[in-house]
Amino acid sequence: MLSRVAERIYWLGRYMERCENTARLVNVNSNLLLDLPSGVRVGWGSLIDISGTGSYFKKDTLSADEKTVVHFILADKDNPASLINSLSFARENSRITREIMPMEAWELINDLYHYIRDRADRVTSRRDRNIILLHVISSVQQFTGLLAGCMSHNNAYDLIRIGRNIERADMSTRIVDVGLVNLLPHLSIGGTEVLEPYDNILWMSVLRSLSAYQMYRQHIRDRVNANAVVSFLLQNEDFPRAVAHCLKQLEQCLWALPNSENVLAAIVNIQHKLDEANLDQLLQSGLHEYIDELQLEIGNVHFRIAETWFLPVVMAQEQKTA
Repeated sequence: MLSRVAERIYWLGRYMERCENTARLVNVNSNLLLDLPSGVRVGWGSLIDISGTGSYFKKDTLSADEKTVVHFILADKDNPASLINSLSFARENSRITREIMPMEAWELINDLYHYIRDRADRVTSRRDRNIILLHVISSVQQFTGLLAGCMSHNNAYDLIRIGRNIERADMSTRIVDVGLVNLLPHLSIGGTEVLEPYDNILWMSVLRSLSAYQMYRQHIRDRVNANAVVSFLLQNEDFPRAVAHCLKQLEQCLWALPNSENVLAAIVNIQHKLDEANLDQLLQSGLHEYIDELQLEIGNVHFRIAETWFLPVVMAQEQKTA
């Protein structure tokens, strides 16, 4: 397989997963609006900080309102990580490499792109937004299932899975980071006793944003609480959106590819970091910094992959824009 084809396929997997995760990230806050008592304000600007796109946002994130943030994250073409741009990039990569995957996959991505493009001006409406985001999540899951059932499980398929699981691991850490203080920054100023009444609702919303609530209840036979939720979403090896599970999937895919030793070593480092983490202690102090370190390690896995299998020129360009 040519390097440029491998890179296109890898990024196709990442962009499609990013679309689903972006929809889920916005859903965290949208669901909170329904669950919290009236008068409790949800912090929307924190979504921009968490998605790492603050440099493209021209306003103060602390005072950003719901419509501005939602339009920026979902439909702003000046934001390279917006939903519409991620879909556009996925569509282009799929169009160029469509001969190595089922034709239905290209048609699905193309249809989804036109669906979002035609409704870009309606994403700020709460009623329309909910329908649009659910359609995005459903379509990406359909894409994943289509490839699992109709595409040969060869190196090309492994590269899509690698892209998907790197993106998923990164976004799961970001959604955990959305947690208590980030979602309600104005209440956090008053101390933990002010936040305590909303603790259960907030973490339940985080679980539901990842479709993890039922699985959490099966694994953790206790009420929803911060310690158990963070442990489940970071360290559980059975739940598909937990970071530990994504790393296991990456490991399996990489064993099938040549010259993967350096990338595997980077993954083992993250696994050790997860295994040795004392999350109870980190929740008292330092969880945000710990998650930052995890995200840097996941970013390092990407650079190891680019260094091993992609064109050096392209890799250098990505490093400049990272």
